[in-house]
Amino acid sequence: MIAINSIEQAAHVTSLTKDTIRYYEKIGLLGILFLTRLKATGMTIEEMKRYRELSSHGNDAIPEKMSMLEMHKQNIQNEISRLMEVQKIIEYKLDHYHEIIQDPDFNDTGCTPTL
Repeated sequence: MIAINSIEQAAHVTSLTKDTIRYYEKIGLLGILFLTRLKATGMTIEEMKRYRELSSHGNDAIPEKMSMLEMHKQNIQNEISRLMEVQKIIEYKLDHYHEIIQDPDFNDTGCTPTL
């Protein structure tokens, strides 16, 4: 575990600005490392605040915290799937351009992906 003794160290470790860390502290967000990871996955500040609020309720809030994380996990999986489809399209276009460069067909006026 990393010992963080100053806001400068926290900023360096988390790749957040000092102002962002101060803002999170001001609005009651603690657990910067975990919250930074949630932020990196696209969780909103409102969701992070709710998660933090639930944390103050102890074990009674575990089912709701789990539900929140499961829903966020599903959102992340959906985004990964969407990005993989975009990646396939980009790979197709790159392959097509490599083919044109290697063997130009001046009569080819378009391309239709077969994904």
